Amino acid sequence: MFEYLPPLNDHNLPYPDTIHPIVVHFVIAMVLFAVFCDIIGYFTKNARLYEVSWWNLAFATVSIFIAIIFGQVEAGLAEPYAAAVKDLNLHTLLGWSLSGILAAMTGWRYIIRVRTPETLPLPFLGAGLVLTGLVCFQIYLGDKLVWIYGLHSAPVVEATRNGIL
Repeated sequence: MFEYLPPLNDHNLPYPDTIHPIVVHFVIAMVLFAVFCDIIGYFTKNARLYEVSWWNLAFATVSIFIAIIFGQVEAGLAEPYAAAVKDLNLHTLLGWSLSGILAAMTGWRYIIRVRTPETLPLPFLGAGLVLTGLVCFQIYLGDKLVWIYGLHSAPVVEATRNGIL
């Protein structure tokens, strides 16, 4: 069965480079921009910014599941060494948690959008700030996996294949 799968390259991937970071950067940007639009819209009373925020949340919710799919595949192919396992597991757990949190926030936002499109309750803004904090921590973990542990970088993959790590 495995002979039908494409061979792994020097990044230990069946495709040229990691896809998870590409997709996840869209999610990060959309979530942060949605929260930014909510805050600016709240203080300026500009309901059009709420509409911008809604669509960013909706697309971020769909995109985060695509990011998770590629993240799971790439994490499975990473063959992390002992020092990276804890952060990779935490990054994975937080990624799945963020997908649920983001979906719940989007559902909450949809209800607000239907009932009172011209206003936004303060608890929702507070939840947006908590979401921003979680996203920033997730960014930190992802950066650590790439820039400190070097997962999917050619030298680390080579060292792992040679049994050095």
